[in-house]
Amino acid sequence: MNRPTTRSKNKKPKPSDDVDKISDTLRKIHASGEITQDDINQLYNIGKPVCQGCRVNAKDNPNCFCGLIPSPNGSRKSGIWQKMSDIIQSLGPDPFKELRASLDSPAGLTNLGATCYANSILQCLYMNTTFRKGVLSIEVDVLRKQPVLDQLARLFAQLHASKRAFVDSAPFIKTLELDNGVQQDSHEFLTLLLSLLERCLSNSRSVVPRTIVQDLFRGSVSHVTTCSRCGKDSEASSKIEDFYELELNVLGLKSLDESLDDYLRVEELNGENQYFCESCEARVDASRSIKLRTLPRVLNIQLKRYVFLPKTTTKKKITSAFSFPRELDMRKRLCDPAQVDLIYDLSAILIHKGTAVNSGHYIAHIRDEKRGQWWEFDDEHVSNLGDHPFGEDSSGHKSKPPQKEPLVHSSPVSAAGDATDVLPQFAENGDSEHSEIFSSADAYMLMYNLRQTNVHLRKTSMVLDANNTETERTDSTSNDITSLPSYLRDEVDELNASYVEACHQYKLRKETTLRLIEERRQEVRLILSEAPVQSFEEPFYWISANWLRLWVDNIMPPVLDNTLIQCSHGKVHMAEVGSMKRLSASAWVKLFSKYGGGPALAKDDYCVDCLKEAAHKLVCADSYRDRRKTVKELADSVLSGNCTDGTYYVSKAWLQQWVKRKITDAPSEADAGPTASIRCPHGQLMPEQAAGARRLLVPENLWLFFYEDAVTMNPDDPLGCPSFPIDSEQCSQCSEKISEVACLEDSLRAVKNKQRENHEKLAAGKSFPLHPNHEYYLLPSVWLTTWRNYVNAGGKNALLCDEPESLDSVIDKLKCEKHLRLLERPLDLVHKRGAIFQKVSLTDGLTIVTSSDWKCFCEEWGCSENKGISAIIEHDNDAPDKAICGKETPICNEQHGSIDGPNNRLDEKRLVIRTSPEVCEECVGERASSELMRRLNYCNEDIYVTCVHGKEVPKSILEASETAFDPGRRISKRSRRTNYGSAVNLKVSGSTSIYQLKMMIWESLGVVKENQIIHKGHTKIEGESSTLADLNIFPGDTLWVRDSKIHEHRDIADEISIQKMDVEHAEEGFRGTLLTTDFPS
Repeated sequence: MNRPTTRSKNKKPKPSDDVDKISDTLRKIHASGEITQDDINQLYNIGKPVCQGCRVNAKDNPNCFCGLIPSPNGSRKSGIWQKMSDIIQSLGPDPFKELRASLDSPAGLTNLGATCYANSILQCLYMNTTFRKGVLSIEVDVLRKQPVLDQLARLFAQLHASKRAFVDSAPFIKTLELDNGVQQDSHEFLTLLLSLLERCLSNSRSVVPRTIVQDLFRGSVSHVTTCSRCGKDSEASSKIEDFYELELNVLGLKSLDESLDDYLRVEELNGENQYFCESCEARVDASRSIKLRTLPRVLNIQLKRYVFLPKTTTKKKITSAFSFPRELDMRKRLCDPAQVDLIYDLSAILIHKGTAVNSGHYIAHIRDEKRGQWWEFDDEHVSNLGDHPFGEDSSGHKSKPPQKEPLVHSSPVSAAGDATDVLPQFAENGDSEHSEIFSSADAYMLMYNLRQTNVHLRKTSMVLDANNTETERTDSTSNDITSLPSYLRDEVDELNASYVEACHQYKLRKETTLRLIEERRQEVRLILSEAPVQSFEEPFYWISANWLRLWVDNIMPPVLDNTLIQCSHGKVHMAEVGSMKRLSASAWVKLFSKYGGGPALAKDDYCVDCLKEAAHKLVCADSYRDRRKTVKELADSVLSGNCTDGTYYVSKAWLQQWVKRKITDAPSEADAGPTASIRCPHGQLMPEQAAGARRLLVPENLWLFFYEDAVTMNPDDPLGCPSFPIDSEQCSQCSEKISEVACLEDSLRAVKNKQRENHEKLAAGKSFPLHPNHEYYLLPSVWLTTWRNYVNAGGKNALLCDEPESLDSVIDKLKCEKHLRLLERPLDLVHKRGAIFQKVSLTDGLTIVTSSDWKCFCEEWGCSENKGISAIIEHDNDAPDKAICGKETPICNEQHGSIDGPNNRLDEKRLVIRTSPEVCEECVGERASSELMRRLNYCNEDIYVTCVHGKEVPKSILEASETAFDPGRRISKRSRRTNYGSAVNLKVSGSTSIYQLKMMIWESLGVVKENQIIHKGHTKIEGESSTLADLNIFPGDTLWVRDSKIHEHRDIADEISIQKMDVEHAEEGFRGTLLTTDFPS
């Protein structure tokens, strides 16, 4: 059974069919002068069927309302038919998304650009209950005098009781005068911040806040040196030094126990490092070590993951895994064994993501002291990790002595912040053998809290009441806002009330918008369902399709506007039938009553005048088209030379273009000016010898058609379209001028021919043999090149070619004003096939000419013969070992015979050119130095770099640097492939360093900076501090580079980041901020 044919089902008529019907209707109107209802239906497309189910809205069908709104499951990019999610997004940020889950869930801090280092440290300090209570108990008058403490207290209060999921850290960062666009080191930030807070808190009258930094973070050490002979400690060993963190090495160490052993290890001083003992009064062997005297309640351990590389003078991050315990026993680490347990619990882990030192991202994993839950603080985002510092998925088995404990590894945290590859291992014997062990490749700082149950370090927290009397404060750890001091509680209440109001306003705006959109959608669907007109007899109104689309899409439509579809008579314009729709009376009444405007254009408001005018234009266009077809055939015969009855001149070029144009319904701008190019400035016929004045004779009827079109297109032209009948005479003035030019050209041609005959070899660019002891003359090579181009130029270029300067001024410029000697040297001599020749150059040096050439040049170019620069080729008796000056280089292909005679015999002595006047060595040297400096001081010029992959370097690359650079040559900016490697053009300056060049090569060719072996020709370019000018690398030079592949490939972004930080912020750190400002406490 064959499939039914559906190809022609619902097939739309071709547009050409509709055009033909409309044209026929207009011709009928023009012929009869009457307009029937059928004509109106045809011209305004009223008879077209009502569409249903079209994908797009049909412009040629006023009864089609399809496609104005999307399908039931469809949407649009704008307007009321957008996806609801997009509409909600356009209302702005949803404040409900910033709602804090509960006060038991910590809040985050906003990242202002590159302030993650500060956010992580601030969260670590806030999550320490004792420190938080101390900050929140500072007296009000102290806060008013200390803006840092004031902003820190406000920040902690908002973190404590804000309803938002994250708090703005900008006020505190701004108070510290930090640059929020510069990444800093979190360890340095913590050190400086604690020092600043310690100075500010010294003004407090309350015991707890005044010493909170020292009580929590300060420990003490001593550096002990012991004599191995007498056993006494040095005098400096008794000095006790405070510390706020322990900086432990990571390089080559695997665990915290190993790092602590390395920190406390005994160093032997012997050999050249012997210690001078005052008791023994001699240099003796000794031991040196660090002794822990006291430990703080909060032990900060800084892992030294950044190491300095002397070879590259940069820092590198150590990314090896490092293990640390959940519980840390420090009893054995003290120099004096503690009487009480010194058990520390892991409370925070500061993590640095990324491989670069001066970039990356800081996050913190912190333990809630009250509930024992771990949280990840990543700026605004705070995530619950459960009982494990790296998340429940990474949790291992709990330790059960005396069995060995599983070692839980949290591998380097991915970009998404997830810990991966959790591997169970077992802890070896050590201080933390009964504690759960964690491992991380990105842990940068560890915080351990001393267990409070076994020590008597707890102090009574005191606060000032309204009467400035110290009272004991309760030890509540609740996050209830009532636990805040009253002045902070009021501020947080106000912020929370503002946030709640913002949520309410957003909710109200959202509900209102969604309600309006739903009402508008229902209105559009209802009116569009009533819009189609079902019969010819039914009354209807015309409406602008452009306004209808605005009404369909906008939530607040404009006033109804039908002016775009009106003609000049205020009726419905037939030409706008594609821009209007035929609307039912009921739909029109609803729209007009609600949106006003107008005007109302009803069923009978078609314009009779416009229809008759359109009919007249159509008939005229038919007539014009027919006439043009006829005259086009005549114009073709004129161009082919088959027309002999021409009586008027027209431009040949214009006629050729006119024939090529398509036949249109009316003349166009191109039809104007058939005689414009053959009319001279005097308004007469241009001589045919003039450029662009070629013309043809056309018949009178063809000329009248051209003339009529030209006048139609330019009716206001005062000159009109000039006619040139066959008997028109050429302009006498233009003819005389052309004759004068022709005579000048003939005269100039004769002069050039004469000079070519006088200087046959020089004009042809041929070299000639030279003879010793013969007198010659010297001319600048550049002048000879200009002269040669001038005398050899012919045709149209004869008058355009530059004429050489007079010889008199040229000879004067060759002599220095100071010594009246030559400023240029003659070109070197070469010996070829038994004869002496001079090297050839088009621009440099002085070229030898014969005496006869010189005399002719003096007559032709105005110079006295005795003013010439003479030259004689002589033997140099001081250098008998060389036969000739310069290297042998082929000059021309002419065969020269041997040189005979006593004066022409070549011997073994070197030949030199003696000039009169002599060459001024002093001035020539100065000019050469100035030219070299000019070449070295280039800027933004091109050099060429090729990456060679093969074993041998192509000869063309090695010799490329010796080729003169052509500044006019077109240069490609893209990296391209060659048979021997990749090549690229680089924009450089004379001050560009080799380091900068290597970075450009790295970026363009992908060769790591350390692997680049750069050459210029056979010379290897070494070092990175030298500039291109120092190494005589000029514009146009070609360099080649090899990839040694010794170092691993890495991302150039890391190097650029390091370079940027090293160059722009070298040794800056926190300089210029409040953290480094000295001010009285």
